[in-house]
Amino acid sequence: MINTLYNPYLFAIMTAWILAQTLKIPIHFIMTKEWRFNLILESGGMPSSHSTLVSCTTLLIGLFEGFQSPIFALALTMTVIVIYDATHVRREAGYHAERLNYIFNDILHGLPLKEENLREVIGHTPTQVVVGIILGIIIALIYYFNW
Repeated sequence: MINTLYNPYLFAIMTAWILAQTLKIPIHFIMTKEWRFNLILESGGMPSSHSTLVSCTTLLIGLFEGFQSPIFALALTMTVIVIYDATHVRREAGYHAERLNYIFNDILHGLPLKEENLREVIGHTPTQVVVGIILGIIIALIYYFNW
């Protein structure tokens, strides 16, 4: 009987997500020379923790349950939806926020009224998603070959 307090799938998946979120800090520093420790709690950025999470989950299910299993088909479907959302819908919302911030800055330039900018990075670039997928696959394979 499997110990219900230890779920190896969940352990691997959470490791992948935590690693992806943690890697955002040094990667951001390398790219901007600015430390932003709050990135560990934010969405967006490099790598895509959404892509890491779903790709790790899907590959683990395929490896352990079989690539012909219905649960793998469901996981793959959810992975495609999450990745599409991360690269298209959420990214487009980020572009809208960026444009609105420019409008607020132009309209309010010189006025004492201070408006808080909208979050601009809520989606991912294709590169961020690919790196997230690769990270998820690597972590899934590490766990698979060590079980």
